[in-house]
Amino acid sequence: MTMSVLVVDDEAHILMALTACLKQAGYDVVTATDGETALQLAATAMPDVVIVDLGLPGIDGREVIRRLRQFSAAPALVLSARDRDVDKVAALDEGADDYLTKPFSVDELLARLRALLRRIEAAGTATASVVRVGAAVVDLAAHAVTVAGVPVRLTATEWSLVEVFVANPGKLLTRNHLINALWGGSHGSEASSLRIYVSHLRRVIESEPANPRFLLTEIGAGYRLVAIEPVSQ
Repeated sequence: MTMSVLVVDDEAHILMALTACLKQAGYDVVTATDGETALQLAATAMPDVVIVDLGLPGIDGREVIRRLRQFSAAPALVLSARDRDVDKVAALDEGADDYLTKPFSVDELLARLRALLRRIEAAGTATASVVRVGAAVVDLAAHAVTVAGVPVRLTATEWSLVEVFVANPGKLLTRNHLINALWGGSHGSEASSLRIYVSHLRRVIESEPANPRFLLTEIGAGYRLVAIEPVSQ
């Protein structure tokens, strides 16, 4: 089935270039040049993925994402010239799934898009089955983690962190999102604790925790768990 992409950008040359490269890659494309139109199209066309700029006329991209999340779970990729960490984190906290700064590589954009679409396919499977993450096998129903068949003891907080990551495969999760999910707050001491818990999980799932391949740090933004695979039962 052909996947559909809604592209939202007020710069005509970028909109044309994105439309051309996405169509060439096999996607159906709908476009909007402002936030209000984007939300109308998101509701009627129901795209599989939304690519949105932050600097839009009328309501900006952050507000588009915030309103989008009220009725749609379609992954949202921010494509913006704003490269400050504060802008990235704010967009991600509103519900964006990924962030790519302009100027950008078309190859990287398409790779990010493929990752988001894989997340659509994997999300339902991941939350209902046993999955492999690096060296670990996670059984969500049994609340169990094993490495090479040997059970791994996790604290309640570590298990909660595993659940959040596995429920959002490939998604860039901000530190605030993770802290709120674990403790319901965003205090400085909990930010420090989060780093420790992530470090503990890396020792479980990574063969080289100091050079992680699966539980990645996105500097200035948060963490991303990649390469989740369903395990046949």
